[in-house]
Amino acid sequence: MTTYYSEDHEWITVDGDIATIGITKNAAEQLGEIVFIEQKEAGDDFAKGDEIGVIESVKAASEIYAPIDGEVIEVNGTLEDAPGSLNDSPEGDAWIYKVKVANAAQLEELMDLDGYKALIG
Repeated sequence: MTTYYSEDHEWITVDGDIATIGITKNAAEQLGEIVFIEQKEAGDDFAKGDEIGVIESVKAASEIYAPIDGEVIEVNGTLEDAPGSLNDSPEGDAWIYKVKVANAAQLEELMDLDGYKALIG
């Protein structure tokens, strides 16, 4: 599996043509205490750059943007009742979506971990 990062602070781990998407630890720290998440539903299609959800914290609301084209095949339903798990395990158990990758070439436009670390300084 390979992990990529977007400039919008999402991570994406790819295994074959299935990708798991979530927010980075840095994003979770910047948001503070997360109290709500709005997610798409399984079967929803999206294009790279589309808003695919909203995360609300006690400090702010932040959109989740699609790092690639795809189709939602699974939503992490535990986040609905426990959105704070995004603070506890943003790059682990608190993934947001599993998606079918529609255009694998778009992965090349994303950053590796070193590139992401350079972005956030």
